[in-house]
Amino acid sequence: MPQDPMDFEWSYWIEWGRERILWLLAGHLLVSQVSRVLVEKYKPWCLMVYGMAACWLLLGVKGFAVILLHAAVSFAVAQFQLSLLTWLCSLILLSTLRIPAVEETKRRWYDTENEYYLLLFTVSVRCLFCTSFSLEYCWHRPTQKSSHSFLWMLAYVFYYPTFHNGPLMNFDEFIKQMRRQEAFSVKSNLSILIVGIIRIFFWWFLAELMIHLMYIHALYSSALPLESASYWALGGLALAQVLFFYVKYLVLYGVPALLLQMDGLKPPALPCCVSLMHSFTKMWRSFDVGLHRFLVRYIYVPMGGSQSNLLGMLFSTALTFAFVSYWHGGQSYLWYWGALNWFGVIVENGVKRILTISLIQDVI
Repeated sequence: MPQDPMDFEWSYWIEWGRERILWLLAGHLLVSQVSRVLVEKYKPWCLMVYGMAACWLLLGVKGFAVILLHAAVSFAVAQFQLSLLTWLCSLILLSTLRIPAVEETKRRWYDTENEYYLLLFTVSVRCLFCTSFSLEYCWHRPTQKSSHSFLWMLAYVFYYPTFHNGPLMNFDEFIKQMRRQEAFSVKSNLSILIVGIIRIFFWWFLAELMIHLMYIHALYSSALPLESASYWALGGLALAQVLFFYVKYLVLYGVPALLLQMDGLKPPALPCCVSLMHSFTKMWRSFDVGLHRFLVRYIYVPMGGSQSNLLGMLFSTALTFAFVSYWHGGQSYLWYWGALNWFGVIVENGVKRILTISLIQDVI
């Protein structure tokens, strides 16, 4: 039975996974486990070298040079230890991905559009990793100097399981866990690997069933069936789409999360089922946990967050969603999406504050 071809993201990553990425992830797993047994102390550098080699292999020398250049520029700017300057640098580097002349130059490096898009997606995610390291560098104490070197930045930026699509792990969490040396058990790791593979295959099989049987995205791409559908049918289609999105990211984040566990790291929690969510706030906290931690630590809290007055909280929340919309591409529909999510979060928080008033509680 032919599958629904309209979900670009699923088709794209499954194709790349089958061709090369899964094999490179298997290579990472082998290097990681061997280094944990033989040279635990040098494991971060073994994984760094492997990640750089994998990047070179997939993206070519020019793609590798772009990511290395982004890391070097971010590190150089971080030396001033000014958070505002670091953010300005990060936004400028991110904006270079949207300059038409630069886009055309990068396209000419590759034979296919898929190869160019792999570079685009990878650099977008690497920008967040460079930003995380640079801001942690701005905030680090003199006693932490050795753990905020350029070598550690490369180990973080070129860590392969999270390289192309995430999930995002902040630098402070990464280095704390990577430097921690724990007792290694082949039997324990093997059981984690087997159980993890079974779960991922189950999620992948479920996603493939939805792609082959439900044709959710094909229906959304045509106006005619949507116009003739009842409101109940439209609601069902919307629910089916977000459920597929949830299962899709169980696979896309589940594979790197399993490798993080095999490396002795604690990955961000996998997405929470959307059917269990009833609020915008919970959705942002529990769907992409890594991105949520990034936004809270580097944007929301530094800008005042919930500790500031009402206007301050509105501003810090708006800035957070503005960055999310811009990072995802900055198209007009993404700004509408970000604004609606901001409005939903603000309304929920406003209602919660109202409900804390003693008079309202008495009425309830």
